[in-house]
Amino acid sequence: MVKSAVISSFLSQTRDRFHEYNEVRDLEQRLRMVSEMEAVDGVEAVYPYEVCDPLPVRGLMDRFGLKWAAVNVNVKAEADFRSGGLTSSRREVREKAVRFIKEAKDFARAVGANKVTCCPLGDGYEYHFHAEYAGAWKRLVDTIGEAGSYLPTIPLFIEYKPAETRGRCFVDTAAKALLLLKDIGIDQIGVTIDFGHSVWGQENPAEALSLVAESRFPYYVHINDNDSRWDWDFFVGSRNLLSYVEFLWYLQEYRYDDYLTSDTSPTRLDVKGTFETNARVTNRIWNRLLEVDRGKLRDLVRGEDYLKTWRFIEEEILRL
Repeated sequence: MVKSAVISSFLSQTRDRFHEYNEVRDLEQRLRMVSEMEAVDGVEAVYPYEVCDPLPVRGLMDRFGLKWAAVNVNVKAEADFRSGGLTSSRREVREKAVRFIKEAKDFARAVGANKVTCCPLGDGYEYHFHAEYAGAWKRLVDTIGEAGSYLPTIPLFIEYKPAETRGRCFVDTAAKALLLLKDIGIDQIGVTIDFGHSVWGQENPAEALSLVAESRFPYYVHINDNDSRWDWDFFVGSRNLLSYVEFLWYLQEYRYDDYLTSDTSPTRLDVKGTFETNARVTNRIWNRLLEVDRGKLRDLVRGEDYLKTWRFIEEEILRL
């Protein structure tokens, strides 16, 4: 069975520019809901706005029998970070952003989590002549390098995204995330691959995964789906089913055994049911892929007759 987790902040009220969705739930109610989900036992919680004090949080996790997938550190919500935190031209702002990540690592160690993930969404630009590109990149190397080198037993994972909150994020593709990590040169910093961010960024998620997996850096996975026009955080397989199948195939090929964490926004759907759907669909695809002749599919992928490959997909994977 796949190790399935949930970003717990999605279990409470969420908002877009026009509406609010679902009821407000405190952390205890959110964790209780996770504990009641079928085939889900992992949590990724957001520091410092959702979780901050280790002692009560650890007590709740133990009480509900849950495990940590990751601690997600938010370095975009502070007013100081509106024009960038890790890449700010102001030293005191950069130091604040780095401090948030270091504190998140301290929190992770205190509660028993094994990683911290960070999506530097405030670091980017909107307009031409709006950013000193090389200077911002150098500051990103310095700040993430400093944060990542702190407490290396709790590795930092950088999540890339094309845009939001900025019109264009500096770390917007798998390739640039790897370039950043190579410039930093610390093996304990990894990449968080978000399936939906990859789709929206016009990547092929399976190819992006392969690029990262073949590097020396670790990786961690968020799952969801969208229509390639925006990061809607739909449930898995709802728009790009075959792409998700291929993504899971390559996760198996690379023997990924960490959590697949649902970064999914239920909005108009039942909250608990949405995350159970992610786990159920993922497990069914995963198990189906374990049944196929893997050697034969590898040979077909290496070959030149795609119609034979497609027939294998029809008959052995989709079972049409």
